[in-house]
Amino acid sequence: MSTAPASVETAAADAPPPGTSQLSIAVQFTLAGVVWGASFLFMKVALGGISPAQVAWSRLILGALALGLFVLMRREALPRSLRIWGHMTVLAVSFCVVPFLLFSWAQQHVTSGLASIYNATTPIMTAIMAGLLFRVEKLKPLQIAGIGLGIAGVIVIIGPWQGLDLSQSLVAQLAILGATACYGFSLAYMRKFVSNTGMSALMFSFLNIGIAAAIMAVLTPVLVLTPVRLNPWIVVSVVLLGCLGTGIAYIWNQNAVRAWGPTRASTVTYITPLVGVVLGALILGERLSWNEPVGALVVFLGILLAQDRLRRVRRNDEGTDAVASVPSRSR
Repeated sequence: MSTAPASVETAAADAPPPGTSQLSIAVQFTLAGVVWGASFLFMKVALGGISPAQVAWSRLILGALALGLFVLMRREALPRSLRIWGHMTVLAVSFCVVPFLLFSWAQQHVTSGLASIYNATTPIMTAIMAGLLFRVEKLKPLQIAGIGLGIAGVIVIIGPWQGLDLSQSLVAQLAILGATACYGFSLAYMRKFVSNTGMSALMFSFLNIGIAAAIMAVLTPVLVLTPVRLNPWIVVSVVLLGCLGTGIAYIWNQNAVRAWGPTRASTVTYITPLVGVVLGALILGERLSWNEPVGALVVFLGILLAQDRLRRVRRNDEGTDAVASVPSRSR
C-alpha cells in the first residue's frame, strides 16, 4: 500500500467476526502485510504497459468491486448522513485518489523496494498531522524527538551527500513523501471527524475505496483514455493490486484491528517494506544503496518514539493496558 490500513477507533472497538480464532487473525494480519508489500511490485510491473493514472484507476475500480461484493453478502446498509458522506469524500481524495496517483507516477523513476521503504514513513506523517495540524494528540517531548529522528532517517535515505541534481528520481522520492503525507493527513482527519460514525470496518473501507473509484470513473476521459500494452503479467499484477491490495487485504486488516486493537495491528507497517524490498530484489533484480536500509532503520526507531511505543511496552510489561491509536497505512 502504497497502501495503509484504513481504520478508525470505532471500527477497532468492534468484536471480530464470530468463530474467528487467534490463529486465523494472525494469518490474515500476515497476509495483509505480504499483499501490501507486494503491491509495490505489482505497480512496477503494471507500469510496463499502462500509465500511472491507469494503474490508480484500475486498482480503485477493482478494489471497490471486491469490497462491494462483501457488502452485498453481509447486506450492510449505506449510511444516510450527508455529513458522513462529506467526510468520506474528503478521505477518498486524500487517502486514495491523490496518494495512489503519486505512488504510481513516482514508481516510474524509483525502485519498488525504495517506494516500500518510503511508505513506512506514514506513522511519522500521521504523528505530525495529528499533533500539529488537527491537534487530536498532544505530542510529548519524546514523540517530537521521534518525529525529528524519522525526518533524519528520510534524509539518510535520500543521501544528499551524493549530490542533489533535482533529477526525476529525487522528485519521485518527494512525490512519495507527499503521498505518505496524504496518508498522515487522512488518518488524523479520521480520528477527528469520523471516529464516532458507527460504521463497520467493512462499510468504512467500502465507502473510502468506492467513492474514490467513483471519482476516478468521472475522470476517465481526462486521465485514463490512453494506449495500453497488455501481457499476462501486467493483467495479473493489476488484478492482484486491485482485488487483493485495494480490496480483500483491507478486510483482513480490519479483522486484525477489531481483534487486536489498532496499535498492535499497525505493526503491519514493519512487514510491508521487508516484503517490498525482497520481492523487488528477487523478481526485478533491484539493488539498494547502503543508505536506504540504514535510513529505514532510523525511520523505524523514529516511529517507535513518535507513536510512544516504548512507553506502551513498558506499561504492558507492568500489567497496564496500552493506549490505542489509529494505525498507520502501509498500502
